[in-house]
Amino acid sequence: MTTNLQAFRVAPEGLDLYLRVTPSASRDEVVGLVARDDGAERLQVRVRAVPDKGKANKAVIQLLAKQFGVPKSKFEIVSGAQSRQKVVRIQIDTPVELLSRIINC
Repeated sequence: MTTNLQAFRVAPEGLDLYLRVTPSASRDEVVGLVARDDGAERLQVRVRAVPDKGKANKAVIQLLAKQFGVPKSKFEIVSGAQSRQKVVRIQIDTPVELLSRIINC
């Protein structure tokens, strides 16, 4: 997979994921990297949960935790809690190692 890694950023607190979330989807899945109209990449995530009272946000965190093998307690939505465009931080000591696992999923 060729990527310029715009969908990810190593931060002092861990790894930030830039997401494009589709709620009310037919299944829960991490689709992969998609390009926006402006050329920026985002990690596309689809969840069955509806965007009501944080249900979709909880489903996104649950899906990412399972997909990447990181406890749910290590995830935090840092922006976009009520938007399809989200930034999710994974609080982890080895963000580069996790990033390589994510890219190879």
